Amino acid sequence: MEAIFHIGLTHYLVVAGVLFAAGMFVVATRRNAVAILMGVELILNAAALNFAAFSHFVHGHVTGQIVTIFIIVLAAAEAAIALAIVLAIFRHYRTIDAEETSMLRD
Repeated sequence: MEAIFHIGLTHYLVVAGVLFAAGMFVVATRRNAVAILMGVELILNAAALNFAAFSHFVHGHVTGQIVTIFIIVLAAAEAAIALAIVLAIFRHYRTIDAEETSMLRD
């Protein structure tokens, strides 16, 4: 049976663009620190998808896959450190609203 649709590089780039746009929208509009971190994760996933897609369509190169694994490790480390910072901010200010914690000198 022959495939009806051929998924090419353009399809991957469109999905990555939508992920990136959604991540930027979340980062720009949310006031909750956890939601902002989720937006950053979407942006990192869009970058990882781009690297993996280009690696798939350029034959013989695994550089994009290695960079994708590095991005996944970076995202996990970023999530752990950022959540620790959010917990410390919550203990001090009793809120995770990014607008209310903009003055960290107090």
